[in-house]
Amino acid sequence: MSYGWHDLVGNIGVVMVLVLYFLLQSERMQATSPLFSAANGLGAVLIIVSLTQQFNLSAFVVEFAWLLISLYGLVRNMRRAR
Repeated sequence: MSYGWHDLVGNIGVVMVLVLYFLLQSERMQATSPLFSAANGLGAVLIIVSLTQQFNLSAFVVEFAWLLISLYGLVRNMRRAR
């Protein structure tokens, strides 16, 4: 088994999503924080990038939904800030 650039990118995305979830659960970050939504979306994008090399439909669907939900949260929080 080889470890390519896409594996590294995907693993960075996974670590980001997991760390953010831990910070949320440990109450060190708020779900309403724009940083939380933006970083979650970036993590999903990195995982999606990794899927361009070894596609998996189930993983893509989950990450695409994660990205859309993160974008929704980011837009909602930006509108509240106005």
